[in-house]
Amino acid sequence: MNAPTLTLYTYFRSSASFRVRIALNLKGLPYTSVPVHLLKGGGEQHGSDYAALNPAQLVPTLVDGAHGGLALGQSLAIMEYLDEAYPGTPALLPTTAPERARVRALAQTVACEIHPLNNLRVVQYLERELKVDEAARATWNRHWMALGFTALEALLAGSPHTGVFCHGDTPTLADCCLVPQLSNARRFDTPLEAFPTLLRIEAACLALDAFQRALPAVQPDTP
Repeated sequence: MNAPTLTLYTYFRSSASFRVRIALNLKGLPYTSVPVHLLKGGGEQHGSDYAALNPAQLVPTLVDGAHGGLALGQSLAIMEYLDEAYPGTPALLPTTAPERARVRALAQTVACEIHPLNNLRVVQYLERELKVDEAARATWNRHWMALGFTALEALLAGSPHTGVFCHGDTPTLADCCLVPQLSNARRFDTPLEAFPTLLRIEAACLALDAFQRALPAVQPDTP
């Protein structure tokens, strides 16, 4: 087997990195994992070498040696790139415009509405600059996750397009986003009983090897 041309700069507990690991596994794309510790030494993502690679100083970053060393940040852009640059089954997006729009909307509900409000740098700002205590920070995180999950539950439970997974009976971009966010919710003791559709879909996802191999607990940089 040829050496992987894809390199993923990742952190075991990063929800955004988790999404991309799932996508790579679903598409059967081998990759080299390069850990970037977000806390050690003030955060390795702020080092000059990594900042030159990804000026946003966030993970993940995907580098594709087969396409001129292209370096991409932003998990949604990375996953769509993988679908377009490495076409074939399984596809992460459906074929028709309405279906693709629905999957993107579900994925963006997580990636654009829920996740940014409990991202590490936001939580650190609440702690360090605004002096918000740990209990209040946890309440903040639970509030925004519950709000987003309520919308997702309604979107999924009320749609005939929802199947075994978020859209139909094969995993898509939306499932890649949902599972890491539910994992993150449990870290903050977010009650999830009100979201049976989300939990059912999560269980279906976690029955798949591609999701299991992407879990934070089994990554090379897991303490």
